[in-house]
Amino acid sequence: MRASELFIPTLREDPGDAEAVSHRLLVRGGFIRQTAVGLWSYLPLGWRVHQQVVQIVREEMNAIGGQEMFMPVVTPAELWQATGRYSIPELWKIEDRVGRPFVLALTHEETVTFHAREIRSYRELPQVLYHFQTKVRDEPRPRGGLLRVREFVMKDAYSFDRDEEGLERSFRLQEQAYHKIFDRCGLEVVAVEAESGMMGGSESVDFLAPSGSGENTLVTCENGDYAADLEIARGVPRPPEFPPRLEAPEDVETPGVTTIEALAELLAVDSAATSKAMPVMNGDGKLVLALVRGDDRLDEAKLAAVLGSALHPASEEEIKTAFGAEPGSIGPVGFSGEVIADETLREGQFVAGANRTGHHLRGVEHGRDFEARFADIRVAKEGDGCPRCGGTLRFQVAVEVGHIFKLDTDYSEPLGARFLDEDGQEKPILMGSYGIGPGRILAAAVEQNHDEGGIAAWPRSIAPYEVHVVALPGLQDEGDRVAEALESEGFSVLLDDRDQRAGEKFADADLIGCPIRLTVGKKTLEDGAVDLLVRAGRTEERTEVSKIAARVKELLG
Repeated sequence: MRASELFIPTLREDPGDAEAVSHRLLVRGGFIRQTAVGLWSYLPLGWRVHQQVVQIVREEMNAIGGQEMFMPVVTPAELWQATGRYSIPELWKIEDRVGRPFVLALTHEETVTFHAREIRSYRELPQVLYHFQTKVRDEPRPRGGLLRVREFVMKDAYSFDRDEEGLERSFRLQEQAYHKIFDRCGLEVVAVEAESGMMGGSESVDFLAPSGSGENTLVTCENGDYAADLEIARGVPRPPEFPPRLEAPEDVETPGVTTIEALAELLAVDSAATSKAMPVMNGDGKLVLALVRGDDRLDEAKLAAVLGSALHPASEEEIKTAFGAEPGSIGPVGFSGEVIADETLREGQFVAGANRTGHHLRGVEHGRDFEARFADIRVAKEGDGCPRCGGTLRFQVAVEVGHIFKLDTDYSEPLGARFLDEDGQEKPILMGSYGIGPGRILAAAVEQNHDEGGIAAWPRSIAPYEVHVVALPGLQDEGDRVAEALESEGFSVLLDDRDQRAGEKFADADLIGCPIRLTVGKKTLEDGAVDLLVRAGRTEERTEVSKIAARVKELLG
């Protein structure tokens, strides 16, 4: 491909709103352009990379028996109403001209389950269906270029099995395929335990690519035996420094104290020896008191999983009605509702709100002074101990590039996807859902492969072109010959034949990030050789034109 014929609008300056490296470099390199907040066009270079990712995904899905199909973006609202997901805030809802409600799908569980109702017998199972389709998300805070968007292409696959054994087999096949996909795309990715969120089901695995920017936090143990998304990560905090034990709670006046920091300073106690009361309203409209250690934060996703329902913080009026005190002075002693306490509060005596405004209690102890249901509901912190070996937990920013879920019967039951088993009984189909984002893979590849000059370099398997031939002014014919020789050997080649200064061509080549750059200059006429640059690491050598194809093949592997 000749650069003079290709639409590559590179930029010399960073876009003003770009924070993520991938956002900055994909815009500057002429790969993508924003049309509105959270809405992006892939320009020719970007779409070429995207489609190479798509092909890798397609090949690995086909290798495990996946059958490609295509489902519409516009889906009937009643399918989402049947599964209880019509109220999801990010769901983009529309109406047709006569007022019938539809959804712009952000995922296709409902639609594919609608089709799965045509499966009648156990003899038709298992099945794996997948497609590549645009998804739409009413994202409130788009950011980071391709990292958080309102419209994107996703590969979503769905497995259908007769029993849990079959679902487990399908789930692990997909997990193995995902590892192959990311390896082929040249990404460093860690598979971790994850929260299923709005997808539901009994188990999920998230695939996180460590990066400089991203929406997820990867939690790993220094000893390599534990990995999780922060949303579900478990950590072991340092032990508190408790004051002397009390035989009964002791009321202390704490006027104007509404924060843990102020409370610990006033009473001269370790903040880890205090408790923090977090009242929430569950899905049934009942107030539940969540308790965490004073130096911890409540993980609402973990709490919601324990409660088995959505939740929201209780209002000030709801708190006053339930506890008879201002929010900063409430605690579990004397509260008649349900208390869910973090595991860290199981042993020891803690300072807690007295349910009297301006008062707290010293020496509050579970089992003696209140009863609670215990669960892991705290947000893990960097430096916590590993729950498996006690090693130190480390945090890394990461991009979520894939997520797989065991859906069980969460969709087949409400939508009536059932089959007749060999014992003559009608049973619901067990399902799995498996999503992967080509755009996220593209962004993560840039996050993991860049330097001060630009993208350095694309992994060969997804690079826009394998070789970038830069012909300096007046040497277009020589550049043509080098490019043709490489193309005849099966390499994809971008030939910069534009009438531009050498500096501009080199700057653009750095931004675009092809794995190999060959410079055809005046010296080529003298010695029949070109300057070869390996973009990753910027190693250079002088190579004879007659040996270029063999050398490029050797370098690219």
